[in-house]
Amino acid sequence: MRRPRALALPRWAGRLAVRAAGLVTVMCCALAALLGVLVHVSVTNQTVGQARELALQRLARATDAFESGDALGPGAGLDPPGLPRPLRELAAAGDRGTMVADHDGRPTMWAAGPADRGRVLAVEVDYAQGERTIDGLDRAIVWSSAPAIGATVLVGAFAVTRVTRRLHATARVARRISAGDLDARVGDPRTKDPARPQDEVAAVAAALDSMAASLQGKLLAEQRFTADVAHELRTPLTGLHAAAELLPPGRPTELVRDRVAALRTLTEDLLEISRLDTGRERLEVGTERLGPLAERVVRASGTGTGVRIVRDVAVETDRRRLERVLGNLVANAHRHGRAPVELTVDGPRVTVRDHGDGYPEYLLAHGPQRFRTEGGAKGHGLGLTIALGQAEVLGARLEFANAPDGGAVATLTLPRTPPARGLLPDGAV
Repeated sequence: MRRPRALALPRWAGRLAVRAAGLVTVMCCALAALLGVLVHVSVTNQTVGQARELALQRLARATDAFESGDALGPGAGLDPPGLPRPLRELAAAGDRGTMVADHDGRPTMWAAGPADRGRVLAVEVDYAQGERTIDGLDRAIVWSSAPAIGATVLVGAFAVTRVTRRLHATARVARRISAGDLDARVGDPRTKDPARPQDEVAAVAAALDSMAASLQGKLLAEQRFTADVAHELRTPLTGLHAAAELLPPGRPTELVRDRVAALRTLTEDLLEISRLDTGRERLEVGTERLGPLAERVVRASGTGTGVRIVRDVAVETDRRRLERVLGNLVANAHRHGRAPVELTVDGPRVTVRDHGDGYPEYLLAHGPQRFRTEGGAKGHGLGLTIALGQAEVLGARLEFANAPDGGAVATLTLPRTPPARGLLPDGAV
């Protein structure tokens, strides 16, 4: 048995909009009920008062006629059988009073007073017209309240949704900024015109735009600084490398060459990250078969990585960038994981797995972070960052996970076609 699908609300109809609409509805219903009760009580008192006054006037005339021995007139009589008992007891005690009660199936206003020898003189006045007036008024109140409440709810919902739409637009921009699109701005028109009233939503939008602009400026300055430093380091490092090659063989020479090579690798990585940060890397697309390409990457790495080809396919991609991604994944698996390391090609999906302790929690939650490693591991933390950046240039999806039986698993899923025009969209990181 299929479960009924829940009612899908519009994206702007979040909890705030629903609660505000509910509050408006409750307030409208309460206000309509209060006004209806007040009108009902007022009209009822007026109608009953008029009928009571008429009944008392007729009772006074009937009393005069009874005392003068004249006929009592229609609707008047001594001890009438339909007189309500409470009113009969009141009149027998020597007081006058009125009371509405049903008599022969019709609403009747009774007025009664004392007569001689303990008898009661009473007058009845037809109250059916008054009852119909009150019933008609109640129906009019109910039927007029429904469209009034509906119209008020619609107006209130429209006003609330205008605010919630602006809040959702601000939230979308904030998510785009957090995803790396530093050019995203809310652009609320109220913030551009100082003459217009500035509400709280406009203040939040202006603060978010200001924060994004400041963050973008700082990041661009940082990227320029990193690129400039890396460029400035290339020339002296090239000279150091040439000088190190001229040193006599020995352990000190090996140490110097090793450190110079590490510095050159770091500098080249920084330059590559700087180019990726600009978001304008150009693809050189060609047709490549993933199986042979994966085997070449493993041979070039000089590691004992196993290659398993489940299903080989040809893809349209940039060979150099794809080799860079797979090479970094294999190198990271050997540096931070444990053997055996296996590279698996299954159609457009390539998986690199080791059998170490797995990826740290911060990487699974937030992705690779520059210059961050854990557990005393060697390296500067740029390998996976470059792999992720190059994968985005290729239009591929690179995911990191830990295997249930231990070990880190990196999965690269290539697209059917590379990004349009071979360019990475502006703002990607």
